[in-house]
Amino acid sequence: MDWNFILGIILQFVAITVAFTVVLMIVAYTVLAERRVLAFIQGRLGPNRVGYGGVLQPFADLLKFILKEEIVPDKSTKFVYFLAPIVAITTALMPLIVYPFGPTLTLPFLGEISLVVARFDVGLLYVLGVTSVGVYGIALAGWSSNNKYSLMGGLRSAAQLISYELSLGLALIGVILISGTLDLSSIVEQQSGWYGMRWNIFFQPIGFIIYLISAIAETNRVPFDLPEAETELVAGFHTEYSALKFALFFMAEYVNMFTVSMLAATLFLGGWNGPFISVLPWLGPIYFLGKVIFFLFLYIWIRGTLPRFRFDQLMNFGWKFLLPVAILNIILTATLALLGWI
Repeated sequence: MDWNFILGIILQFVAITVAFTVVLMIVAYTVLAERRVLAFIQGRLGPNRVGYGGVLQPFADLLKFILKEEIVPDKSTKFVYFLAPIVAITTALMPLIVYPFGPTLTLPFLGEISLVVARFDVGLLYVLGVTSVGVYGIALAGWSSNNKYSLMGGLRSAAQLISYELSLGLALIGVILISGTLDLSSIVEQQSGWYGMRWNIFFQPIGFIIYLISAIAETNRVPFDLPEAETELVAGFHTEYSALKFALFFMAEYVNMFTVSMLAATLFLGGWNGPFISVLPWLGPIYFLGKVIFFLFLYIWIRGTLPRFRFDQLMNFGWKFLLPVAILNIILTATLALLGWI
């Protein structure tokens, strides 16, 4: 029996468990942070009764979801109706295994510890492929609920994803041209120059802005939250969902926010790189989580300040503005790379 192989499997399982637990805890407190920040923007207090300053509010919400009555529409397509939230949360969680949370650390008694669960050559392609499947959960939920509002939300989400997924993918090509690899860990390591500050955002500012806008649209957040516009579609694709099934959709949205924030930090802001990282490598995970939290705060800030687009404005912006600018950015980056200026 190969004990090293078994030990490797156990360590991988522990790493996946730790990564998912940390991410889900951050997601839970992102919901609390959003409610408190939005309350501050609107001159309110927000949740502050359950625990000191409301710190136990996420657990109270989870308990409420568990205890609420399950309501299933009579004429819904039952199998697909139950499958849709599982697809949504699964595709949201799967990309987490390829993100490098920090550099390889050397710990006493444990030796070298790699802070990435799975590293392979096409990690970026894997992330884009898995996240693209997430729209199936939304589309299936809208169709299987047998509700016109839900169906309209699902159709809107599919159209929105097709429109902005293109711009998002093209925005990343500039980084790929500079790095010459699809391995996320290698892309981060290549940004370690300039004392940990040689980030791709300095070479790809246009690509970063396109990615940021497209990522907000991909996650159906304000001002691109047309698939679940409360004033038009009640709650959009999850109108007919309740209790834990609704909680899975709710969680999937915030995990997707976390995922695209991690991708932005990895590709454009140097990942775990930062000042003094060569001397104090344990700062890597702190830098990385700090950058991710910055993007999450940006999401919340935008939600509290911007109005929702009309659907025709959303489509025109994606196809007539973002897409041409993304193509021009690729041409410009390729030209500069060919001339040796990047």
